[in-house]
Amino acid sequence: QVQLVESGGGLVQPGGSLRLSCAASGSILSTNRMGWYRQAPGKERELVASISNLGGTVYDDRVKGRFTISRDNAKNTVILQMNTLTPEDTAVYYCNTVPPYASYWGQGTQVTVSS
Repeated sequence: QVQLVESGGGLVQPGGSLRLSCAASGSILSTNRMGWYRQAPGKERELVASISNLGGTVYDDRVKGRFTISRDNAKNTVILQMNTLTPEDTAVYYCNTVPPYASYWGQGTQVTVSS
C-alpha cells in the first residue's frame, strides 16, 4: 500500500534554506506526476511545485527561482530544495500525486521561517 512520509522541515531564518524529502512506498513515482503542497494556518492546501514522470517541472510563481523539485525513482524519493525562504513560506508541507489521492496524505513536515 502507498505511504508518503515527509521529512526535513524545521525553523529557519528568512533567507535560509531547507531540503525536504518525501519517501514513497509502492510504485507510483515512475508513472505519476508528483507534487509538493503546503498548507498555512487558516488556508487550503496549495500546490507549489510538481514534477512529471518524465522529469518536467512546474512551479507556482511565488516559489519559482527559489525552489527546486526533483525525483529519484530508484530511491522512491521526491525532493524539494527551498532557498531564500521568506515568512510567507511558513506552512506544513506535504507530498502527493498531482492530482492528489485523498488516502495518500501523510503527516507533512512543518516549515517555519522566522527571525
